[in-house]
Amino acid sequence: MKPILRPVEILLVEDNPGDVRLTREALKEGKICNNLHVVLDGVEALAYVRRQGPYAEAVKPDLILLDLNLPRKNGLEVLDELKADEDLRRIPVVVLTTSSAEKDVMASYNLHANCFVTKPVDMDQFITVVKSVEDFWFSIVKLPPDGKG
Repeated sequence: MKPILRPVEILLVEDNPGDVRLTREALKEGKICNNLHVVLDGVEALAYVRRQGPYAEAVKPDLILLDLNLPRKNGLEVLDELKADEDLRRIPVVVLTTSSAEKDVMASYNLHANCFVTKPVDMDQFITVVKSVEDFWFSIVKLPPDGKG
């Protein structure tokens, strides 16, 4: 019996509308069928993954793309809370940010980010990076079933 294939669920935590648009475009062009969910700040991100308030019916993401520079609760604070939570810590988190500062790279990995990617400024390179992230996490990496285990 073949497994039932479903779209992968991706949560993008990003407050820049241009980067949201480019990410959406890159994932549409990608090889993997996906559902992209977008939240604009760290508080919304945590409510989404915890299925609170307006996100009570949200599906658990298979991957989180997390910007560091966010309003209300920054990406490092979100990462810290995600990785401290027994039910959420196995969701892969890709820090996707404009920063290339060593302190941000170190802080992200110290908080158990799964990888750190600096957003290219060039639009075509940005799309290539997002496609590469998608391909790596959903074509190459073996993830635990349902984020548990």
